[in-house]
Amino acid sequence: MDHSGHGMMMMDMPPFTLGRGLQYSSEPFFLIGCLLALGLYGWGVVRLRRRGDAWPVGRIVAFVAGVLTVALVMCTKLNDYGMVMFSVHMVQHMVISMLSPILLLLGAPVTLTLRALPTAGRGRKGPRELLVSLLHSRYMRIITHPAFTIPLFIASLYALYFTPLFDFLMETKTGHIAMMVHFLAVGLVFFWPIMGVDPGPHRPGYVMRMLELFAGMPFHAFFGIALMMASEPMIGTYMHPPASLGIDPLEDQQAGGGIAWAFSEIPSVVVLLALVLQWYRSEQRQARRFDRAADRDGDKELTAYNAYLASLQSRGQ
Repeated sequence: MDHSGHGMMMMDMPPFTLGRGLQYSSEPFFLIGCLLALGLYGWGVVRLRRRGDAWPVGRIVAFVAGVLTVALVMCTKLNDYGMVMFSVHMVQHMVISMLSPILLLLGAPVTLTLRALPTAGRGRKGPRELLVSLLHSRYMRIITHPAFTIPLFIASLYALYFTPLFDFLMETKTGHIAMMVHFLAVGLVFFWPIMGVDPGPHRPGYVMRMLELFAGMPFHAFFGIALMMASEPMIGTYMHPPASLGIDPLEDQQAGGGIAWAFSEIPSVVVLLALVLQWYRSEQRQARRFDRAADRDGDKELTAYNAYLASLQSRGQ
């Protein structure tokens, strides 16, 4: 019996290979979403450039890479195989919830939107003003606070995979799309305050951001280990894969657990590198501000300190 929700088409799928998995497969919802994201981001960059404002190339590269990673796992046959193979599904999940959000956030889409949108007239509220209001709303303060983001990040694994909810969502194409959108949204909400590139109501210091990152990552590793150590298939959807795939469901589940365990290290390294770079640049900017202030006031602080040392020396004589 086919549990995939994609009908009899899945019954005749050939054994998985990377070449077959990377073939194009239309998923209209995510294809339109990816094209729309690239189009709007490109509009924002062009608008800034025409105005004479610069926009870092690195941010463009990061955002485009983020959109392409979503397209890679949702608009190829990886998405089809992910309906019947847990290991492939776990690749989709890890990429769309942990790699894509980081790359998208490094592209600073909120900052670009705020800079590209025109300001409304006095006393009026346009799209830019509404976005600013949303960023400073109580709702945003709640959903970006670590007391909300960390439990949500953890519950998205355990409450979904280890309850009947996963099988219910996988019964229909709509449910599967909703689940993938949820993974992407949770990743964006979790990493947004940690990355700290875009403005937001919750802006912790660099050390606190690292603590938030490491508070969530171990649970991904534990989740993967639990799947690897299981002695029988735990998820109903993948208990009866099509015979044409030639796979054992328990071995496939253990492979998926290994992917979840190993993948948890990747975002940690990427985010840590980004945070260290941001921290370094912040220190450099602060040092330049101090230098400019010293140039303006003739370095009064140093002069006062030298006078203080001289007074101590005179007292000691």
